[in-house]
Amino acid sequence: MQFSDLNESQILALAITAEEEDGRIYRDFSQEYRKNFPATGQLFDRMADEESRHRHRLIELFRKKFGEHIPLVRRQDVKGFMVPRAPMLLHTLRPEKAREQAALMELDARRFYEAAAQKCKDAAIRQLLGDLAQEEQRHEMVAQRINEKQAAEGEVSIEQGVGRRLFVLRIVQPALAGLMDGSVSTLAPLFAAAFATSNTAETFKVGLAASVGAGISMGFAEALSDDGKLSGRGTPWLRGGVCGLMTALGGLGHTIPFMVHDFHLAMTIAMVIVVVELSIISLIRWRYMDTAFLSAAFQVVVGGLLVFLAGWFIGAS
Repeated sequence: MQFSDLNESQILALAITAEEEDGRIYRDFSQEYRKNFPATGQLFDRMADEESRHRHRLIELFRKKFGEHIPLVRRQDVKGFMVPRAPMLLHTLRPEKAREQAALMELDARRFYEAAAQKCKDAAIRQLLGDLAQEEQRHEMVAQRINEKQAAEGEVSIEQGVGRRLFVLRIVQPALAGLMDGSVSTLAPLFAAAFATSNTAETFKVGLAASVGAGISMGFAEALSDDGKLSGRGTPWLRGGVCGLMTALGGLGHTIPFMVHDFHLAMTIAMVIVVVELSIISLIRWRYMDTAFLSAAFQVVVGGLLVFLAGWFIGAS
C-alpha cells in the first residue's frame, strides 16, 4: 500500500496504531532499564506517557469523524515507513543505543505527521496532525535536554559504568571462556593427530570435529548453567550462543591451516595462529578483567604450552 493511496480515516488509523506501538516499545524500554539504569527508565516512562496522550487525542477525533470502528492499518503495511525493531530484540540494546533508537522513532513520527497534515483536507484532522508534528519535534528537544541534565548530574556516567559491567558479564565473559576453551583444549587432539599421521587432511578432520563438538558442548553448558535472573548475566541462550560460537572459532583458527597440503607449511601457519589467539585472549583479559597483561599472557601461554606438549607427546608416541 502506498502512502498516497490512504484516505483520511486510514491516516488517522495508521497514526493511532503507530502511537500504540511506540508507547509499548517505550514501556518495554522502561521496564528493561528501570532496575540498572533508572535515569534511562525515567526518560522512557515520560516518552510513553506522551505517546499515550497522543493516542487519546487521535482516537477522540476519529470517533467524531468516522465512528467507533478503527481499521487496523500498520506501518509495515505502508511502503516507505521505518518499522521499529521487534520488542523481543530491544532488551539486547545498551541504554545509549536505546536512546538513539528512540530518537529515530520520534524523527520518523514527526515526518509522518508533517506529510499526513499536508495530505489531509479536513481542517480538524489537519490541525491535529500539524500539532502532533510540532509536539514530536519538541519531544526530541525535551529528550535532549533531559539527557544533558542527567549527564551533568552524573547519572549517565553511572549508567555507563553499569552498562560496561553488564556487557562484561553477558558478552565478554562467555566469549572469553569459549575462546580460551576452543583455542586451548583443541590443541591436544589437533596436534596429536598432526604428529601421529603427518597428514593434513586427516588432521583437518580431527580439528574440525573437535572445534564443532567443543562449540556445541560449551554453548549448552553456558546456557544451562545460569538462567541469569539472580546473577544479572542476561539471557542464557544469548550467552550460550556467544560462548559456543567463540569456542568453535577458537578451534577453527588453528585448524583451517591444515587445509594446505604441505604439512610443514600448515604446521607453521597453525602455530603462528595459536600465538595470535593466545595474545588476543591475554589482551581481552587485560582490557576487561583488570588482569596485568604480562600475568595474563604468562597464564595463557603456560596453559597452551602444556596442552600442546601433551598433544605432541601423545601423537609422537
